[in-house]
Amino acid sequence: MSTEHPDLRRPDGSPLRILAVDDEPMLTDLLAMALRMEGWEVRTAGSGLEALQVAREFEPDALVLDVMMPDLDGVGVLRRLREAGNLVPVVFLTAKDSVSDRIAGLTAGGDDYVTKPFSLEEVIARLRAVIRRSGHGRVEDEQSILRVADLSLNEDSHEVFRGDDEIELTATEFELLRFLMRNERRVLSKAQILDRVWSYDFGGKSSVVELYISYLRKKIDAGRTPLLHTVRGVGYMIKSPQQP
Repeated sequence: MSTEHPDLRRPDGSPLRILAVDDEPMLTDLLAMALRMEGWEVRTAGSGLEALQVAREFEPDALVLDVMMPDLDGVGVLRRLREAGNLVPVVFLTAKDSVSDRIAGLTAGGDDYVTKPFSLEEVIARLRAVIRRSGHGRVEDEQSILRVADLSLNEDSHEVFRGDDEIELTATEFELLRFLMRNERRVLSKAQILDRVWSYDFGGKSSVVELYISYLRKKIDAGRTPLLHTVRGVGYMIKSPQQP
């Protein structure tokens, strides 16, 4: 493993901070070694409660988070982080391989999922993907702002506004909204969205797309003129209310 992608750094140019959480010390040691070989700063935790404490102190840019832990499981950790307003990207680790477990992690606000046994390369690849979605490692000369009606999305700063109201999105919600806005007035199927936003499907289950569309609607459209639309039997699209 090598640092082939030096572009992935914090906005100030310092190394990314990754928190790896698992109750198996041997596994966290292996993860920490692999992550440090990418040039990242790494902290580890062996329990859910310890992970919350380290996250507050370390302010990581991403978490690798085991689901099954004795004191507070990974889903509980993530729920507490989200309730506190922490939108850090999370890749779950688990020995469970059922679709329902994957959806449970995503429902809690997770961004991706790797099942045990896994390769370290796979974990690194998934981390890179969610970190890119969160806005790190992108260097552009000009701001790139997408607009649909009074909704604006800044691809550089990852700021989203509906009118004068700033909207906080998780990394996955942001990527989904960006995909929709880049394809304004184009109906996108669930399969297209799964392939673009998650790069693979969850056992053929498209319910994760419906779930994240509902998240976006609550944040983007609630109490406002709807911009997100369902085309029954086809997919989803975003368009200005003035457009037919």
